[in-house]
Amino acid sequence: MADLTKKEFLELLKEFSEKNLDPKFKKIDDQFERIDGRFEKIDDRFEKMDDQFERIDDRFKKMDDQFVKIDSRFEQVESRFTEFKEDIIHQFHVISEDVISKVQLVAEGVATLNEKFDRRIDELERENEGQHKDILAAIKFSYAELDKRISTLEAEMEELKRRVDKIERRSLS
Repeated sequence: MADLTKKEFLELLKEFSEKNLDPKFKKIDDQFERIDGRFEKIDDRFEKMDDQFERIDDRFKKMDDQFVKIDSRFEQVESRFTEFKEDIIHQFHVISEDVISKVQLVAEGVATLNEKFDRRIDELERENEGQHKDILAAIKFSYAELDKRISTLEAEMEELKRRVDKIERRSLS
């Protein structure tokens, strides 16, 4: 092969580059341009997404502010309920102490009435016992009197039977 000069070599390289490499690089450049276009579209989409995320972040900040307000209101309501509960408990203690003192008064009154009833019942039992003895004595007396009268009637009846028997025997004979 013949010796190539530097100039010829460069021309061959230039020709090879123009015929073989340049079209391939052109294709690669075209592909890169298409890819760049796609990346630009993706970048646009990411920018839109960033905007949406910023709006979402703003909404979350507003919601956070609302939750802080709601938490504050709940704390106020809880505080009111706590105060209300303590007030109710205090009122309950006051009322229960009053009821307990009244129940004690009623219990003392009942105890006094029980003592009075016991004394009166004892009195009535003594009176009843005395009257019972009197009634028993009167019944015994009446029973003795009735027994005497029945005995007399029985004796008279026996006498009458004897007489009737005598009369019947006389009339049959």
